[in-house]
Amino acid sequence: MKIYKFSLSILMFSLMLSSCKKYLDVKTDSRQSIAETAEDCQLLLDNYAVMNTGYPSDGELSADDYYMKAINYSTLSDPVDRDLYIWSAGAKRALGAPQWQNPYKVVLQVNLVLETIQKLQGGSTDPATLNSLKGAALFYRSYAFWNVAQLYTKPYTAASAGQDPGIPLRMTTDLSEKSVRGTVQQTYDRIIQDLKDAVSLLPATSSVPTRPNKASAYAMLARTYLSMEDYPNALSAATSALQLNSQLMDYNAISIISGTPFSPRFNKEVIFHSITNPGKTLVPNNSAARIDSTLVASYDSNDLRGKIFFKRIPTDGTYRFTGNYEGSFFASNFFNGLAVDELYLTRAECYARTNKPAEAMTDLNTLLVTRWKTGTYVNMIATDATDALTKILTERRKELVMRAQRWTDLRRLNKVAATAKKLQRVLTGIGTYELPANDLRYVLLIPDEVILNAGIEQNSR
Repeated sequence: MKIYKFSLSILMFSLMLSSCKKYLDVKTDSRQSIAETAEDCQLLLDNYAVMNTGYPSDGELSADDYYMKAINYSTLSDPVDRDLYIWSAGAKRALGAPQWQNPYKVVLQVNLVLETIQKLQGGSTDPATLNSLKGAALFYRSYAFWNVAQLYTKPYTAASAGQDPGIPLRMTTDLSEKSVRGTVQQTYDRIIQDLKDAVSLLPATSSVPTRPNKASAYAMLARTYLSMEDYPNALSAATSALQLNSQLMDYNAISIISGTPFSPRFNKEVIFHSITNPGKTLVPNNSAARIDSTLVASYDSNDLRGKIFFKRIPTDGTYRFTGNYEGSFFASNFFNGLAVDELYLTRAECYARTNKPAEAMTDLNTLLVTRWKTGTYVNMIATDATDALTKILTERRKELVMRAQRWTDLRRLNKVAATAKKLQRVLTGIGTYELPANDLRYVLLIPDEVILNAGIEQNSR
């Protein structure tokens, strides 16, 4: 009976998710509660297809990790992908597109779990079990909110965050509750608070990396603080995460000829596993995304990343990406989760930005020695904090290729002239397109249905 009841609940919840746009922009009197026990909550949080997949990829699609040939661009079947590739001012997803909807499916599921936990408090369920479930739910909600914010709000700027429009922060399962945007400050305050609460509730370890733990929450705090340019707090969070998990792979033990060098998934660097929404444009084969040859050439001959991450396409001598921590071959559902290598880079950058170049270079060298051919790496040194920062940002660019972090990095680094970059797409016979640093198009347009039905403000153009 219990299995039947929960199967029915899952069916009902699937139907609710299939009309998830109601949760964002359509007023309705419908409200459902389908989870009753801690076991129900755990099953909802373990729904890999909802909780760990389908995170937004439009930032990666818009960034400079890859390029397309004109002939491949011309045959793209998705008109929005075409618009996003050239940074068209009118590029906009429909509401049903997963870039907006998928993270809010996560939020809806999380809020159901949190409401169920609240009802179970004080009953017969073990409080430790409820705390662990609550911590996981809060982690997932913050993770979803952060991913949405990287596309649909301005990058966090302390001076204007209290006025800049944020994202809808859905905190209940009430489908009739009207969506409002709030501010960027409120968005990040919510993300930070959820993660801090998650840290205090989650266990130190988890049985599989698809389930969050304390290291996951600390790592996400570090990523969030870095995106806010709050370097002291990012340093502290990264340190806390590394104290729990500092394992790095030795790339000498990884095949340089395999098309899936990080298969199977869940290598030991992965702290929390999630992947982006797949699409046709970013498929790393000879009909779509190619890696910038300048980026490929930037790796030293003894740097194994250059051989592991990229493979030459025989037909034209260009390169495709094979460094996906998801372990897939031609798929474009890229790993965007949390991993130890990112933590070392984050902490190194924060050390440099807080005028601790020696510590910064220690972290950078700790990472890089595992990436180079055994016996060939010579520790980098920095003359000062500025020199250290330059070297660290260069290696961050080379380490985190196609991890869905480049768009966020561009947004924050563009604020300073020394690290700002103008992006360019050259499509032979079609045109040349540019995206200057700090352009309004670094904030994507929200789907029209959300704007019209919820009455919230559209992003500026």
